[in-house]
Amino acid sequence: MATTAVITTTSVSSENNIEAITEALAKTEIDDIPLTGLINSPAAIATLVDNLYDQPTTTIPSLFLDVEGVNLSRHGSISILQIFVRPQNRTYLVDVHTLGNSAFVTPGKACKKTLKDLLESDTIPKVFFDVRNDSDALFDKFKIDLAGIQDLQLMELATRAFNRRHVNGLSRCIDRHCPITSAERQDWKRTKEEGLKLFAPEKGGSYEVFNERPLPEKIRLYCVQDVQFLARLWSYYYAKMSEKWKVRVLAASKDRVSLSQTPGFNGKGQHKALGPKEWLYY
Repeated sequence: MATTAVITTTSVSSENNIEAITEALAKTEIDDIPLTGLINSPAAIATLVDNLYDQPTTTIPSLFLDVEGVNLSRHGSISILQIFVRPQNRTYLVDVHTLGNSAFVTPGKACKKTLKDLLESDTIPKVFFDVRNDSDALFDKFKIDLAGIQDLQLMELATRAFNRRHVNGLSRCIDRHCPITSAERQDWKRTKEEGLKLFAPEKGGSYEVFNERPLPEKIRLYCVQDVQFLARLWSYYYAKMSEKWKVRVLAASKDRVSLSQTPGFNGKGQHKALGPKEWLYY
């Protein structure tokens, strides 16, 4: 951790907690936040939130996000929140496993807003790839009602001229559509495979690896890579969509968030491979 002051939720007594955090905030600058290391202190969260609120909110989104966890859903837990900031070309990894609710309710020093406020803002566009399980977990664990969401998986589906019955996974989208060099493609495949071996049960891994601290380097690289190509895919799909389809994607993304919050939502199964039913008739 590269922050100048590191405070965990158990490192200070409750009566001194606010005073200690305030002092730490005064010492933490944006350059102290690691480029890709874990953000695991309230001081670093506050600085990150100020930084995120400084990003432009024009047509092109600035923020691309993903969530990793153990059985990521209302039935599991959240380990890491990845945030790629497009204007800075920087990825931040928020250590939700360590910070818990502090990751989302610690206010910025300048903006006085929290990460929860940002995630729930409908005026700050945020891009996820298949937001459903991420939303399910965030809503159940931290009462975060996502808004302003653009679902990249739905954007890909919207660019098709036919066969909109089934959605594609992120790996297929990157492989088929992402503008990357040959060297980047090789690095992507290697990093992906090394990460899968550590966390995918079918490859002998365990999702509990996302909760190991220090975070294994191969998992850290996997988390960084998981969001770094989302911005390129967004630009590719956005350029191919008509205005009508852009509106449909926003509406369907909102519907996915609402669905994920219903009591009967099931985040696993073949039904998740189906696109919005009404899109079959457009």
